[in-house]
Amino acid sequence: MTDASTVHLWHSLAFRDADAMIGWLKAISFTEHAIYRDDTDPGVVVHAEMLWPPGGGIMFGSHRDGNDLTKQPGTGAAYLVTDDPDGAHDAALAAGGRSLRAPVDQDYGGRGASVADPEGNVWSFGDYQPT
Repeated sequence: MTDASTVHLWHSLAFRDADAMIGWLKAISFTEHAIYRDDTDPGVVVHAEMLWPPGGGIMFGSHRDGNDLTKQPGTGAAYLVTDDPDGAHDAALAAGGRSLRAPVDQDYGGRGASVADPEGNVWSFGDYQPT
């Protein structure tokens, strides 16, 4: 299980509907670490942290116009190492994702799949661990 104090690389994203994406991320096995909301508009997630149980984490918030520090929603991509890429792919589809590449054995080793989340970000799941 990931401990936030040991994560040394955080992928960051912006979402149009951060609350919906929190639900999607939980459905594919991320765990909530922290969520901070705007004091005047609780529908706006100013900063959130979710952990990937095998290791790593993501930070994100609600997209706000004029914020030069984030890319447009739907333009991110991440690779998640998992012992069960087929199960992660299926969970992502069941939660509203769209398959981009069904699970397949790779020539370079490992098995992997890719899914677009409901906002268009690409999430690849695989058991290949670069060494």
